[in-house]
Amino acid sequence: MKSENVKPEDLNWVCAKCGQGLVVGPVTVEYLDNRFTTELPRCPGCGLVYISEDLALGKMAEVEQLLEDK
Repeated sequence: MKSENVKPEDLNWVCAKCGQGLVVGPVTVEYLDNRFTTELPRCPGCGLVYISEDLALGKMAEVEQLLEDK
């Protein structure tokens, strides 16, 4: 996954914890002992990551299924 999965509207979010606007940055995602680094919207203050519903139900679900089928 790359920053191509980030839409401009994803960056309109503000972190509820810190009140800072989200920025695209590197995030490590882990599933079934596999690690991937990708660019996702995240809070520059506390590091919380925003994953859109489209991404969670689309690309991420596809990757999960591929890993489970291994």
